[in-house]
Amino acid sequence: MVARTAVVGTSLPRIEGREKVTGAAQYSGDVRLPGMLYGKILRSPYPHARIVRIDTSAAEAVPGVRAVVTGEDARDRYYGKRLRDMPVLCWDVVRFVGDRVAAVAADSEEAAEEALNLIEVEYEELPAVFDALSAMQPDAPLIHGDITKYDGAPMDAIAKDTHNGLSVIRIKKGDVEEGFKRADRVIEHTFVVPGRHHGYIEPHASLLAIDPDGRVQVWLATKSPFPVRSGLALAVGIPEERIRVNPAFIGGDFGGKGDGAELPIAYLLAVKSGRPVQIIMSYTEELTAGNPTHPSFITIRTGVTNDGRMVARTLRAIHDSGAYGAFKPIPQVAIGGASHGGGPYNIDTTAFEAVQVYTNTVPRGFFRAPGGPQVNFAVESHTDLIARELGIDPAEFRLRNILKEGDVNAIGHKLHHVRAGEVLQAALDAAGYSAPKGPNVGRGIAMYERGIPGGASGAVIQVGADGVLTVISPTFDQGVGTHTILKQLVSDMMDVPSDQVRVVTGSTDDAPYDGGVGGSRVTHVAGVAAQEACNMLKKAMAERAAQLFECPVEEIQYAGGALWPRETPQRRVTIADLVTRSADATPIKVTARVNPPSPPGLSCFCAQVAEVEVDPETGQVKLRRFVTAHDVGIVINPITHQGQIDGGVVQGIGMALTEELLEAEGHVTSAHMGEYKVPASADVPPLETVLVPSDGGPIPYDGRAIGEMANCSPPGAIANAIQDAVGIRLLTLPFTAERVYRALHPS
Repeated sequence: MVARTAVVGTSLPRIEGREKVTGAAQYSGDVRLPGMLYGKILRSPYPHARIVRIDTSAAEAVPGVRAVVTGEDARDRYYGKRLRDMPVLCWDVVRFVGDRVAAVAADSEEAAEEALNLIEVEYEELPAVFDALSAMQPDAPLIHGDITKYDGAPMDAIAKDTHNGLSVIRIKKGDVEEGFKRADRVIEHTFVVPGRHHGYIEPHASLLAIDPDGRVQVWLATKSPFPVRSGLALAVGIPEERIRVNPAFIGGDFGGKGDGAELPIAYLLAVKSGRPVQIIMSYTEELTAGNPTHPSFITIRTGVTNDGRMVARTLRAIHDSGAYGAFKPIPQVAIGGASHGGGPYNIDTTAFEAVQVYTNTVPRGFFRAPGGPQVNFAVESHTDLIARELGIDPAEFRLRNILKEGDVNAIGHKLHHVRAGEVLQAALDAAGYSAPKGPNVGRGIAMYERGIPGGASGAVIQVGADGVLTVISPTFDQGVGTHTILKQLVSDMMDVPSDQVRVVTGSTDDAPYDGGVGGSRVTHVAGVAAQEACNMLKKAMAERAAQLFECPVEEIQYAGGALWPRETPQRRVTIADLVTRSADATPIKVTARVNPPSPPGLSCFCAQVAEVEVDPETGQVKLRRFVTAHDVGIVINPITHQGQIDGGVVQGIGMALTEELLEAEGHVTSAHMGEYKVPASADVPPLETVLVPSDGGPIPYDGRAIGEMANCSPPGAIANAIQDAVGIRLLTLPFTAERVYRALHPS
């Protein structure tokens, strides 16, 4: 493992921290432009209906209203990250409660709201379907016709044989039927996971202005400025080059701030009014028409031998995609949970399938490790149930099946630098897994494995006469401290003090292309971009120094922010001197563009142990203690790294115990944060973290991913702990007191 340096491995304070805590940080909702209008969207009250007539005359007459648009202003215009199946504004059919029907821009929010209430829409209600299993039945109403007509349709992944099917992912390893023939027992369970919302504090907010020359300026709460720029261009039919996405702070993301679906509406209003338009969703809109995660039905069937070896597994996940697939960016227009169907275990043969199904409910999007939490809850609950049926301790059963160095995981990847067993043992030891327990107290284990994606990114570094290295990053930091980490990396790679490095967010004009924040990839791809930019900068400085010293470039030496000819070190010049003493005194600027691949055969591992106490009289589950262990390389910034872990654990606790997007007949009934229960500080027990040293990571200094490692397995660990405590098995999330009580008292 690479050794720590003076900067890397240090808990450097967040560079944007002062702005955030003093209120100086400017979020999209804070931006004000001269003449700016307030945009509001009229949404459908029906889950499925035909639009018969829209009358906007009364709305247009409201004082202060500057523009009203309907689907007729955007006929045949669709929005989507990959699959463009969501109308910018509906002109013929609405497909969920909250679908966008019309929009208003006015001088004040009050005028815009008044105008919305005056728009008359006549609907003809159509039959609707509200869950994925019902939608798959042949007699269910068809929500979309031939989806191949949509731009970006996943032609190789369309679920052709599924009624209301959107897409399907299939993964196989070996001959699974032969595997089942070798099994002594076959064990099967089905698990149910409801939808969830991300719970970020800042709702979706966007501002769009059109310059006199036709240039479109955008301020947006997004983690993916370049993909958003592409999506807007396609939705409204203008070249990408005409759009500039400007930096803004992001008030939380967790996978939900990657779209900009309101931007095309803001564009229509800005064109019609000739004024900038800002649209900020209310939190009711967030919960009823945002992009929450997919409700899922997951069936796992595993063949095991009597001595506790898993030899075959099938998994089928049915994911409710809601009314549209527009919020899913990957090529299959799906969530990738099926790839986690084997967990961190060596299973000889597998066949996994994940089907995305349209329903007349709020369109579903990405949530931290999309699909991973749903599938992992099922996998780790199923693992415990197998162990109990075989009469083997759940920890011992996992250790018998755990992936080891050189093993091939359940999706066919041969792994190296495997620390799964060590991570599990570290969690067990820290939690005192085998220690005596009191009455109604239980301990449960869960594990998680994931690879580290690659992808496009870049960095610009410029050095001026002051000697400061200004890094222009294309990454809009969604709150995890990415720019602080870049500051540390560049400081170390260029061998200069950290206060000599400045990191700023670049607009889509100023920075190289970046695929966006997600997939636990950012420190990997942004780190590689920083490394490449530093190498380019050293080369550019050496060339300029060679001209200054009139010597071959090969003679130039560099260290400590200074350069000199090899034979005459007394002629040393600083970076600042190099700029000011050169012939034209121009800044030195380099631009790196990288696209590192996903490191083959490298996975990260997490093991968690939950300790709970269950009150059998009320069903209340008290989480007493939670231990999480991870394999890591050099941790570039320990405090932000720990923040990722703690935040992920708390999100997983919420999924396990409190969070559920309640819906009835297509209506979201938990439509405010008083009803949608995210964990409060009183719900969080003491959290303990164990870091297991590893190497071979793709991030500079052998770093490994952490962003989506801690949030997936808390529900499985807590489910297993509840069974250990009081002997009941819950197959449906969340584990509310009511649900636990009913399981304890079934009569």
